[in-house]
Amino acid sequence: MTLEGKTALITGASGGIGRAIAILLAQRGARVILHYNRDRESAEGTAAKLEGNKHRTLKADLSDPAECQMLVTEARTVAGRLDITVNNAGYFSPHPPATVSFEQWREAWTETIGVNLLGAAHVAYWSAQEMIKTDGGRIINISSRGAFRGEPDAPAYGASKAGMNAMSQSMAKALAPHNILVFAVAPGWVETRMALSLMAGPEAEEIRNQSPFKRIATPDEIARVALFLATDAPAFMSGCIVDVNGASYLRT
Repeated sequence: MTLEGKTALITGASGGIGRAIAILLAQRGARVILHYNRDRESAEGTAAKLEGNKHRTLKADLSDPAECQMLVTEARTVAGRLDITVNNAGYFSPHPPATVSFEQWREAWTETIGVNLLGAAHVAYWSAQEMIKTDGGRIINISSRGAFRGEPDAPAYGASKAGMNAMSQSMAKALAPHNILVFAVAPGWVETRMALSLMAGPEAEEIRNQSPFKRIATPDEIARVALFLATDAPAFMSGCIVDVNGASYLRT
């Protein structure tokens, strides 16, 4: 399916999974709006890699509800419409409950839930408002294996992604009458900036061995799933959570 004439907003598009998704959507003809918070240079580097020349970068702090609304409104204003939103931006900060102070614990929960769950929810809400005005659209939320397996060193991260899954399924039911499809993608370890620092350390072998493929995913592998959901996935897949974790965690 071509995406010519379509606009896609991708949060957290400075690198990693967001960058890979942007490249694939642009190859299909989409006009891509690339969100970043702090790393403008990397976001512009992503834009430079995209086919076509109508793409834009936009800055927003997704922990601020007003900036979530501003981001979606500006994306629609720039392109005239909004057809696809990918909630990829995420925050991860270790906070093992047995060892951190309560102040560190509270801060980790506030920041993680603020970006990963509330920020994604606000962007999804405002995206839906724009899509309702046209002929529908697709919202893809990048979740995590940690929503199911647990994150003992970062409980807020696991909780935020579990909440994202529940939000995705609830919104899929609520928005179906408006021809808006909502999906979640749940990766395991992926070759992103956060993972690569660990893959250079003593944990690398244990992390690779979690999958029978003895490696972690590439951003492109996650992006190809997102591309399918943004294009060819049938309407009756709305509400699904797609595991892309290399058989490292199999849920029933």
